[in-house]
Amino acid sequence: MRSLIDVVDLSTEELDGLCETAIDIARNPERYSDACRGKKLATLFFEPSTRTRMSFEAAMLELGGNVITMEDASSSSAAKGESVHDTARVVSCYADIMVLRHPKEGAAFVAAKSASVPVINAGDGGHCHPTQTLADLITIKREKGSFENLTIGICGDLKYGRTVHSLINAMSRYKGTKFILISPDELRIPDYVRKNVLEKLDIPYEEVSDLETAMPSLDVLYMTRIQRERFTDLDEYERLKDSYILTVDKLKTAKSDLAILHPLPRVNEISVKVDDDPRACYFKQALNGKLMRMALILKLLGSENYSEEPRVTLPGPACKNRACITGVEQELEFLYTEREEGGRKVRRCLYCEAETV
Repeated sequence: MRSLIDVVDLSTEELDGLCETAIDIARNPERYSDACRGKKLATLFFEPSTRTRMSFEAAMLELGGNVITMEDASSSSAAKGESVHDTARVVSCYADIMVLRHPKEGAAFVAAKSASVPVINAGDGGHCHPTQTLADLITIKREKGSFENLTIGICGDLKYGRTVHSLINAMSRYKGTKFILISPDELRIPDYVRKNVLEKLDIPYEEVSDLETAMPSLDVLYMTRIQRERFTDLDEYERLKDSYILTVDKLKTAKSDLAILHPLPRVNEISVKVDDDPRACYFKQALNGKLMRMALILKLLGSENYSEEPRVTLPGPACKNRACITGVEQELEFLYTEREEGGRKVRRCLYCEAETV
């Protein structure tokens, strides 16, 4: 049995294989219409979601399977204090595979360790969102023809944007990738992404604050919204929320084959007038996401004999990240992994990847 917690759990060969399966599903939907007959998908959403939840449910239904759902945590046993561990154990009795979105970083990892069926991470706080990255990847593949030798601009909320962190992790494994990271200083990418991915893998990147200056060099522009729900200081949110708005005028210096992506929902960071530009790909992403989730469900349901290599972990003090699942989950052991970063050994929380002393 296998779960998907982070996009780096998948090799580049597996990512390519999922893309091939998704494209085949688009071309030959009838071939897959009974692939999951008799199987049930459980969707557990402890945060609001429309697109991700409906995409998973549509994916399972189009594979001939069934769906059971919990979309409002306030009406679930979690409101009574039930742990992620117990929820995962119980839902394993009802479904063949489950999808979890949770505000605490590391929640999907805890669920996967507790469940007896595959678990798919549909977003754990500001940590990562691997299936959105699958939608991003296949969109890049279909629009650009390759994952290699691309300059990717990522604009907006790079600090809290879990889709951003997952995309950087995925694309950093392909030859010739360069990132231009466009954000205000307050929303720059976290140090653990910069150090453990970009610098560790020697990936070229620039951090800038001006979108228009970066525009002419971009092959892909990944726009993100400033996420109100990630801010504890609402005054800071109000100050930053309109930092970047993509308009038709700002695209005048862009390449003719630029691919504009956005994980959605959009607020005002892309003008609706851009929707008619042939370079706008964000609604294609929504369709591509469903196709990739179909491919992923098939892969994980077929992974009964999969055996994962155990991680080398160390016990340690409590994680100081207030968003970490260890702060709320009952009797969860504090564990860390040790890595070489920038010539020094760094300990990171096994669940949320925050650095600890």
